[in-house]
Amino acid sequence: MGAPHLERGAAAEAFAADYLAAQGLIVMGRNLRCRAGEIDLACLDGEVLVIVEVRLRAGADYGGALASVSWRKRRRLIRATLYQWQRRPAWRERVLRFDVLAVQEGPGGTREVSWIRDAFRAT
Repeated sequence: MGAPHLERGAAAEAFAADYLAAQGLIVMGRNLRCRAGEIDLACLDGEVLVIVEVRLRAGADYGGALASVSWRKRRRLIRATLYQWQRRPAWRERVLRFDVLAVQEGPGGTREVSWIRDAFRAT
């Protein structure tokens, strides 16, 4: 059995993929890794390529899940996206958007979802 925090993170990413699919997005890739970093989810929203950072927090301490996407994390995500962008010609034909999907765990296993579309830019 793996580390509990890794299992919770994987469960949150699976939950996020299902949530986004229910909202009409097409999940194209999960956990795309390279030396520059990792992309949690790559989705299509119509003609827009959406790179989704999934954040899980058990509480709202320190600003909760949304506040945990630091400038360092954004920079790593942008670098990983540029790497994948170069490797996948079909990606280059699309408009790019970065979203954050925060999953806040509550009492009794409840989950609250906050989806921030166009959370930051690559510029």
